[in-house]
Amino acid sequence: MGKTSRIDWLSSGLKLAAMLIFLFIYLPMIVVVVYSFNGNAVNSFPIESWSTKWYSVMFQDSLLLASLKNSLLVAIFGTMIGLLLGIPAAFVVDRFHFPGKTAFERIVLLPMILPGIITGVAMMSVFVMMKVELSLTTIFIGHGTFLIAVVMTQVYARLKRMDRAIEEASMDLGATRLKTFFYVTLPNIKTAVIGASLLSFTLSFDEIAVSYFLTGRDLTLPVQIWSMLRKGITPEVNAISTLIFLFSVTMIVLFTFFDRKVD
Repeated sequence: MGKTSRIDWLSSGLKLAAMLIFLFIYLPMIVVVVYSFNGNAVNSFPIESWSTKWYSVMFQDSLLLASLKNSLLVAIFGTMIGLLLGIPAAFVVDRFHFPGKTAFERIVLLPMILPGIITGVAMMSVFVMMKVELSLTTIFIGHGTFLIAVVMTQVYARLKRMDRAIEEASMDLGATRLKTFFYVTLPNIKTAVIGASLLSFTLSFDEIAVSYFLTGRDLTLPVQIWSMLRKGITPEVNAISTLIFLFSVTMIVLFTFFDRKVD
């Protein structure tokens, strides 16, 4: 009886701790969402009037719309770089044994493990040394470096779970390696590729540290919001932050779906 009571207390304590952690993480975002519908220009509680006018104001802000376009371009091209280099890297690590393989795996993962500020400063120093003007192109490259690691880890994990016998059977039946890849291997890893693409797009769209150090005249949306926050939090910032939050949650839910789906 005493043991059962202790287990019940432990279970209740863990549930309470999980709830408090959840509130600690998401309560600030909930406050931002609520204040985005504040009819007044000043954030105050209790809210006296409710309105969606700040969403209209947000869509009339040319700087915000331009930075949103830049963020979408960066996320698209950064994800493409991650896929074009991350998928082959996953196959190299999974299918080949070569001297320094372990070191190669660690080096590829470094941009994802290191804080974004270190990656941003390091890449900015390289571009300045090479006399390359900072622009959206440098941000593409900067995002691509850590997205390679994101794609590689996702695809590599799927390759480890795949039965290699089906590839061997395909080639035994006369299919070339190229046909085997497109008709056998790719269909078996497609959910990992789609999930990695969604996760990469989300991480790139929301990334600020690397973008801050590699940006030129064209700002991405997170950097633009950061510059606006230096003048104070406005309902307009709350509105765009709410949309980013909903977009990110949607992408993460989709990534989780594809990551758990069995091919």
